Amino acid sequence: MNFTKTTEQDSNYNHLDKMSINELLTNINNEDKTVAQAVEKAIPNIENLVTPAVSKLRDGGRLFYIGAGTSGRLGILDASECPPTFGVPFDLVIGLIAGGDIAIRKAVENAEDSKTQGWKDLQDYDISDKDVVVGIAASGTTPYVISALEKCNENGIITGCITCNDASPLALTAKYPIVVVVGPEFVTGSSRMKAGTAQKMVLNMITTTIMIQLGKVKGNKMIDMQLSNNKLVDRGHKMLMKELNIERPVAETLIKKYGNVRNAINNYLLEKE
Repeated sequence: MNFTKTTEQDSNYNHLDKMSINELLTNINNEDKTVAQAVEKAIPNIENLVTPAVSKLRDGGRLFYIGAGTSGRLGILDASECPPTFGVPFDLVIGLIAGGDIAIRKAVENAEDSKTQGWKDLQDYDISDKDVVVGIAASGTTPYVISALEKCNENGIITGCITCNDASPLALTAKYPIVVVVGPEFVTGSSRMKAGTAQKMVLNMITTTIMIQLGKVKGNKMIDMQLSNNKLVDRGHKMLMKELNIERPVAETLIKKYGNVRNAINNYLLEKE
């Protein structure tokens, strides 16, 4: 199948090596300004994926991200931030990368070209039709990702994708494709730039919306966040002070006693009854 990879098209800028530092930074920023507008166009498709994902996770399912290179690393980044931010189990949102964990820091040669390893990696987690699998690939042609989604489709598992090339094999494979066409990169083919930014934005939207729908946010506060450092403990105190109209010493006592903001609020209100 022939399709145009806009992520591989020639940059709109030439003679980058002749530009000043200011020109480089300004031109990169000008390109970046277009990314949010491209993501906006994909909101209906993002909603199409998030809606069944919320239902699956409510029923005990999990969300998997699977990718290679930059795309895989972005999925792992988003997955790894869900437990501390929303207080969910570490295995509710899982990021997988071609080549395994070593590939997070160092590229693993030919890992993304395997047509069997993606499905094997998912099987290590006892993947089932209770789960949702989202393939991430800027190019939309990564065999590791496409083949994994094909097997998911065969096994009745909901599949989505985040890609930056319309009508790509990945977009045509996923049941709920998200395509964000950001156009040529500032440095030709460097999809860690606009494409990577677009993918990160969509990942933020997916998990944040799911977690809010699952009740992990109250008002606009992360009441289930893990209080794992002094900054977050202080944030927890301030949340309690505002929510319960109490002084800091009382908030500090509640956090020490109950461990997190949600438990502190619930128990304080019970004690008041």
